[in-house]
Amino acid sequence: MIVAADFIRSIKARDSEFTTNQGDCPLIVQFAANDARILSDAARIVCPYANGIDINCGCPQRWALAEGYGACLINNPELVRDMVKQVRNQVENPRFSVSIKIRIHDDLTRTVDLCRKAEATGVSWITVHGRTVEERHQPVHYEAIKIIKENMSIPVIANGDIRSLKEAENVWHITGTDGVMVARGLLANPAIFAGYEETPLKCIWDWVDIALELGTPYMCFHQHLMYMMEKITSRQEKRIFNALSSTSAVLDYLTDHYGIDWTP
Repeated sequence: MIVAADFIRSIKARDSEFTTNQGDCPLIVQFAANDARILSDAARIVCPYANGIDINCGCPQRWALAEGYGACLINNPELVRDMVKQVRNQVENPRFSVSIKIRIHDDLTRTVDLCRKAEATGVSWITVHGRTVEERHQPVHYEAIKIIKENMSIPVIANGDIRSLKEAENVWHITGTDGVMVARGLLANPAIFAGYEETPLKCIWDWVDIALELGTPYMCFHQHLMYMMEKITSRQEKRIFNALSSTSAVLDYLTDHYGIDWTP
């Protein structure tokens, strides 16, 4: 989730938060925004390099809500409509997608109404995280996602607590949606859709090769490895690995502990 206002204001923010290449396709860029003009400006910047943008209307973090971003937008369908319309008007590519990711209301009829208004505005698809803004670790309301899907003509994607291929398949069957979106589960195990229960060493090896080849910034490189190694490291190992402060130290650690050779 990239804050659109910072993105258009600062070259440093653009360079640190958005890099890609021709092999990164299809690519959707998710923005946090509360201003239609600012969002459309951000969309025009990424348009030559991406296939679409997604408007985050589901983030429940306090800072996002305080700034008028994320999940508070589900209570402002007119603003969502204006942002979608502005992007549609400003981006010339007719195949450029504009989607939204939302949470649900306590009163599901409000969520269905929001989705219908978004569909009428020209949203390409909607991703639904099946929790309210207040809910964090409570069970996901997959039946609510199913009801939303039944009321829509555009694609609906289910999201929430999917951490294995089996769970992805189950959620897909329960909700009848057009697909599933996985967030934290994929950070912890990028090989989830290949059926792996935890990140295989080959996946870690591949990430090292990719990051070194493309010059991935150290913080991003290290953080993804921290996620990927969560299930395969002890508490003591985590303390040591998470405290590493350079690419060379990470490479030495992986070589010493897992025999990973990063030579292309």
